[in-house]
Amino acid sequence: MRHRINYLGFLSLLALIAILGWKTENKGLYGFFGFAYYLRYFWVIPDEFFKLNVQKASTFAFMTEMISLVPFMFICTLIYGAAKAVPRAFGFSYAAAILAFTTALTVLEWKEQKGAEND
Repeated sequence: MRHRINYLGFLSLLALIAILGWKTENKGLYGFFGFAYYLRYFWVIPDEFFKLNVQKASTFAFMTEMISLVPFMFICTLIYGAAKAVPRAFGFSYAAAILAFTTALTVLEWKEQKGAEND
């Protein structure tokens, strides 16, 4: 049987951006080290249930990003002014989406693991 690759593991390549932060002394890029978490998915076999969990987590993350964009836009306008509000609000909503995706996928995997223990 041929080993199928889990493409979710390639998100860990975004952790390489943090090396640019080290080289350029831009501390804002250090947050990309968080993507190293996705290295573990290279060893997860992508079966149908895993793909369903990724789809559920992705949908939740997308809705989180869309819903959080408007409040972030208002908050960033008040804090940073109109000129800097748009890029900061999009950045914050993107970070919220990544956090929501990772959290939802971890919770779904945890529930799947708990369900397997009860069998």
